[in-house]
Amino acid sequence: MNIFVIGATGFVGGALARHLAAEGHTVTGLAGTETAAAGLHAQGITPVAGDLDERRPAVVEAALQADTVIYAAQAGAEQETATVQDLTRAPAGTGKTLVFLSGSGVLLQRTAGAWSPEVYAEHEPFTPEPPAEFRKAAENAVLAAASEGPRAMVIRPGLIWGPGDHGHTSMIYQSVAATGAACYVGEGLNTYSHVHIDDVTRLFSLALEKGRPGGLYHAVAGETPNRWIAERVAADLDVEARSVTPGKPPGCGGSSAPSSWPPPAASAPSAPSRNSAGSPSTPTC
Repeated sequence: MNIFVIGATGFVGGALARHLAAEGHTVTGLAGTETAAAGLHAQGITPVAGDLDERRPAVVEAALQADTVIYAAQAGAEQETATVQDLTRAPAGTGKTLVFLSGSGVLLQRTAGAWSPEVYAEHEPFTPEPPAEFRKAAENAVLAAASEGPRAMVIRPGLIWGPGDHGHTSMIYQSVAATGAACYVGEGLNTYSHVHIDDVTRLFSLALEKGRPGGLYHAVAGETPNRWIAERVAADLDVEARSVTPGKPPGCGGSSAPSSWPPPAASAPSAPSRNSAGSPSTPTC
């Protein structure tokens, strides 16, 4: 299969591109710079020069030449919205496949570290928080396209971890450097579903083989309150685990954190389907 990966130089998109190439597929990947292109070439992935701004027409052209397009980019709202609009215009009957990597962060809830009992299956209705509105709109556009265009699907992983990730464990280690303690917000009971990057890549292979048009798939393997992660990091570094208030500078008697804590990505909670692998979560942040 000829597969074009948008986001092939990122953590998830790169793992997908390498995995699919190892399975014998012909894989091309979007490269925004010559350095990125050289990196893809070294991994056996054919680079496509372009970006999701002025050079987006090159991206669309590469998508038209592929059997399958995987969107795994982390782009701004305007770039993602415009790109998804272009990708979903593939004519009906072409047999093309479009897989959109979203995330259960679309189910974002802001609870200041408190636990929430909410659980969402794939197609349960919800009102997204403002930071997630553009991503939910992109999901809707992809799923709507399945009725008249490509075999389009959406995959929503939980918090993805593995070598080179930028998830909660690494962020809590960074909080030790910034504050001297392993930090968590409020009670630290905000719970995130998680999944290993290798499981995500295998799920994409299954989606390409068996996925149905309009399919929406949650991908999770378990869930962990943020305080538990902080306590393990604290034990590893022999420091205290500390509850902090977001949005304030470090210090202040040990009760506050950098204004970037938690970073925006940490505000993306995860909730698996009731019929997906793993247990249901409480999607909070």
